[in-house]
Amino acid sequence: MINCIAIDDEPKALGIIERYCQKSDLVCLKATFREPVKAIEFLNSEKIDLIFLDINMPDINGLQLIQTLPVKPMVIFTTAYSNYAVESYNLNAIDYLLKPITFERFLTAVNKAQSLASTKTTITGKNEMAKTVFIKSGSQTYQVKISDIMYLEKDGNYITVYLKDKKILIRENMTDIFDLVPAGEFVRVHKSFVVAVKHISTIEVHQLIINGEKIPIGNTYREPLRVRLGL
Repeated sequence: MINCIAIDDEPKALGIIERYCQKSDLVCLKATFREPVKAIEFLNSEKIDLIFLDINMPDINGLQLIQTLPVKPMVIFTTAYSNYAVESYNLNAIDYLLKPITFERFLTAVNKAQSLASTKTTITGKNEMAKTVFIKSGSQTYQVKISDIMYLEKDGNYITVYLKDKKILIRENMTDIFDLVPAGEFVRVHKSFVVAVKHISTIEVHQLIINGEKIPIGNTYREPLRVRLGL
């Protein structure tokens, strides 16, 4: 199911979208907003797949709002004006619904979003399966999915690679570790630890937790980590 929100300064328009969402099994309406700024705050803290977005609103219009978001969900514009259609499609909008919106037209737009979401999931899944790395340990070489690597710990001249179901000991320098794992998915948090961002479950002042294990955060790495994660 697609998680969505609706943004419109008109209560009646929001009510229509809310009623239509309740009638559809494809979308789950998480929140509605009459003030765009509050919606932006919500989007920066919650994972939302789709926005039903009015264009003409006070303070900031829908077209401007989308361009402020670092991570852009799918968008279905809702408006009483047809003159924004070209500009909305330049922003890769899923659809452009003219008010008054019928339930049939709403379903057409939602089906487009569902189709696109399914395609993205399939592609992501295939890419995730395809991303592997070969790790040499003694006389053996393991092919490992990068997504299974939780963190790496240096101890002397060796590094232990911790996976979901096992660990592998390799002879490697920590300075060369990003030749082994992608820097875009991993971050160094201590002179002896590099962790997979996706596996971090909790972050505290001096440590973080991955799979129940406590990983120290070095003083030198605390601020870069905060910036990297947008904290």
